[in-house]
Amino acid sequence: MSERHIVALGGGGFSSEGPGSPLDDFILGLSRRPNPNVCFLPTASGDSDTYVASFYRAFAPLQCRPSDLALFRRTVSDLRKLLLDQDVIYVGGGNTANMLVIWRRHGLDAILRECWEAGIVLAGISAGAICWFEAAVTDSFGLELAALNDGLGLLPGSACPHYDSEERRRPVYQRLVAEGFPGGYAADEGVGLHFAGTVFKEAVSSRPNASAYELRRKDGRVNERTIAPRLLG
Repeated sequence: MSERHIVALGGGGFSSEGPGSPLDDFILGLSRRPNPNVCFLPTASGDSDTYVASFYRAFAPLQCRPSDLALFRRTVSDLRKLLLDQDVIYVGGGNTANMLVIWRRHGLDAILRECWEAGIVLAGISAGAICWFEAAVTDSFGLELAALNDGLGLLPGSACPHYDSEERRRPVYQRLVAEGFPGGYAADEGVGLHFAGTVFKEAVSSRPNASAYELRRKDGRVNERTIAPRLLG
């Protein structure tokens, strides 16, 4: 089994920081290739043309070969071959629950696990961050935040993005963990959670004063530990 990397962004990257995001540079650097193949999966946004165009504007000037995979207007027959040819797979934000249903219908859940085991770097923002975990806090089901319990499960536990930008994130995540939801990690805007294999390695950030957090339940109480990220750029 090759060296495996997942980077889960609580926010930031090209979608909010534009071209030249230090987080995107960090993700590309994990591939250890001079000109890596990078495939964007915009499934959670319904394959938004605007989102895909933003990806190309950000990544085309970089030392990489960008591409995208649309599933709503699918033109690729062999998804496994396409994705196993990548060095980095970058998943966009949107509706996590809908994305997971579509991925499973097309067999991407198994293919993405194979890609991870082959050493292809997996990364993403918001929906593209929390999908790799067993569980997550999501707004996929309506206006209220709720638990999602059927993530891909490449990483153990749970995750929550947008921890400092949406005021309901912290209390909802803390309540869920207190009620028995799997503990895990949260990330502010501009913060990436880097996992090597299934082990948390470090937090990195494109913003000063942003943080990551680890939440665990012990003796009926939730302990939230702040993790200071390494500032990039």
